[in-house]
Amino acid sequence: MADLTASSPAGALLPKRIGGVSLSEAAFVPMTGISPYAGEVAQVSAALEAAHGLRLPGPGKMAVAGGVSVLWFGRNRWMLIGSALGEGLGDHAALTDQSDAWVTVEISGAAGVDVLARLVPLDLRPAAFPEGSVARTELYHMQAAIARTGAEDLRVMCFRSMAGTLVHDLVTAAEAVAARVG
Repeated sequence: MADLTASSPAGALLPKRIGGVSLSEAAFVPMTGISPYAGEVAQVSAALEAAHGLRLPGPGKMAVAGGVSVLWFGRNRWMLIGSALGEGLGDHAALTDQSDAWVTVEISGAAGVDVLARLVPLDLRPAAFPEGSVARTELYHMQAAIARTGAEDLRVMCFRSMAGTLVHDLVTAAEAVAARVG
């Protein structure tokens, strides 16, 4: 019989520190896609607030309470991260467990924006993309979600199947940025 062992998406590829940028894989936490049924966004938001103390954020935003966050993920779509589902959400929305579908890389350091500038077609500087902002975008040639979680901290989420490519692209960009500084 096969012995199956759980492994993280990035495995031994992370963490890395390159120049002034740190790349690390976020810890495994529950992730649930939330797609409210037609006309039931307000009910989902109320149920989410009752269960987790968070309301559904508007487009391009995220809400955080304790270790739980909810990210806008597209038109009438959100991602709950860091907690199992609370009561009542399933009455008003289609819910999908996506816990093992994503790789999440945390980028820390002032040059993190410069690293991502080489890979995404967005202005991620704090003035244009302040803390609490979220964007679904293309990262080099992959679909990704990017969130600003702190003044010098960014979270990049990509499909798990692309984890090795994501790490490779981030490391290559970080090395190029570090070479310009050094």
